[in-house]
Parts: sequence; structure tokens; C-alpha cells
Amino acid sequence: MNNIDIDILKEEDLDEVSRIEEETFSTPWSRDSFKDTIDNDNTLYLVAYKDGEVAGYAGLWQSLDEGEITNVAIDSRFRRLGIAYKLMNILEEKGHERGINAFFLEVRESNDKAIKLYEKLGFKHLGKRKNFYEKPREDALIMSKIINNDNN
Repeated sequence: MNNIDIDILKEEDLDEVSRIEEETFSTPWSRDSFKDTIDNDNTLYLVAYKDGEVAGYAGLWQSLDEGEITNVAIDSRFRRLGIAYKLMNILEEKGHERGINAFFLEVRESNDKAIKLYEKLGFKHLGKRKNFYEKPREDALIMSKIINNDNN
């Protein structure tokens, strides 16, 4: 993971983040949706840079002591380099610093690579949301990770 830097999402990253979002998801967020997260105290969005280029991003919305991980995406040119793992670890660390001790996410039932990543990060299967995704219609697995304050 040489030359991978992680920072908070900034306005100058929005075009590249939006491009990666459109490349990755069948129902992508708009550039304006990402822009709205920048000044929102209840959100935390991180960007990964590989050799100075935007390589991926991850973000969450905070509600009290819970964090809902909303987006994790890596540019196809930079996949399989451990960037998503690094983003998720730092997102969890920064979330914990904000008082978050429970993280939740949804993932397409067919997205085996993402599910394995989340399991490796300590997320557990919590349940399923029927027909959660569109294009194509698919169930979402709900996963969670509870942080034990005694150990972290």
C-alpha cells in the first residue's frame, strides 16, 4: 500500500469521487449529494489517494453513537491494493473518536468481495433487507460491528 494517503473529502475531490461513484454503482449519488456531506457535522467522508490521484472513498452518517456506512468505492484502476481495507480502518478509527461504537452497513447479497472484506474487518451478519437494491433488484445483507470500549 505504498503511496496511499487518506484525507477528509474536500470540494476539489468531488468530480473524481462522483466519477468513481458512477463507475461503481447502478444508482449513483449525485455530485451535489457528496457536496452536501462536506459541511454536515453528522457525516464523515474520507478519500484515498494513490500517488496523488483519487483512488477511492468511504463515508458514514452519524446518529448519536451509531455510524451508518453509506458508500465505499474504489476506482477500478486501483482495486486489489488494500485501499478499501485501509479506508474502512481509518473510517472506523475516526468514527470511534467521534463517539461511534456501533457501525452498520448494507451490501448487495451478490457482492462476495465486499462481504469478505467486511467480515475480515470484524463485521457480522445482522439480517437482510428484501429487494433493497435496484438495477438489478436484489436483497441487501445488513452487517454490523460493535466496538467494545474496554478493548479499543
